[in-house]
Order: sequence, then structure tokens, then C-alpha cells
Amino acid sequence: MTYELWVLVWAAVLGLVMLVLPPMAAASRKGYLMWNAGPRDTPFDKGVLAGRLERAFANFRETFIIFAVAVIALAFMHRSSDLSLWGARLYLAARILYIPLYAFGVVGVRSLVWMASLAGVVMCLLAIFI
Repeated sequence: MTYELWVLVWAAVLGLVMLVLPPMAAASRKGYLMWNAGPRDTPFDKGVLAGRLERAFANFRETFIIFAVAVIALAFMHRSSDLSLWGARLYLAARILYIPLYAFGVVGVRSLVWMASLAGVVMCLLAIFI
């Protein structure tokens, strides 16, 4: 298995962690567990932290699929290179850093980290073509 595919697996693990973070953050709110166990027909105020973690996860899902396609294409085409290795590393590191930056409302730096993750995806895509 290529290094980039291993990074993809770890990015999937990160996605799983991000899936459970918002409910964990909201679990201490009165009535959340009953609301969550029910049909969720009405909105529930989960709090600022849970809301931020949900939005961070939504943002992750937007880039993850593109990253996954790039990495799988690299593996099928046997195009792994230093560029794709560094791109995969950059993507995963930036996505990990993005979580606390978004959760704690860090302005500016969060956007730079998001751009770094996108640069990692672009590096992987470029490695397919060069």
C-alpha cells in the first residue's frame, strides 16, 4: 500500500473522530441525550462548541472526497512522488490543526490552515499529471 493511501486511511480515521466530536460536545446540555435519541423533529440548541465542530466536520467532508479521489488515482496510476507524499502529509496535518482552530474560534489562522489543506490536495492532483 502506498504512503498516500496510508494517509488516506488516517484521514478517514480523523473523519470518524470528527463525526463523534459534536455529539460529545453537546452531551452535557440539558435534554440533549433525549433529543438525540428521538426523531429530532425540532431544532435543539447544542451550544457554540458543538456547532463549530459540526461546521468543521462539514468542511472536512467537502475536501476529503477530492483528496480521496486524488490519492486513489495516484495509487492506480503508480504516480507516487515526493510531491504527492508532501501533499498528503500537508493535507492531513492541516486537517488535524483545523479542528481546534475552528472549535475555539481562531480567526485568520484557521483560514490559512484550510488553504494549506487545499494546497495539499492540489499537490496530490498535480502529481498525477506531472
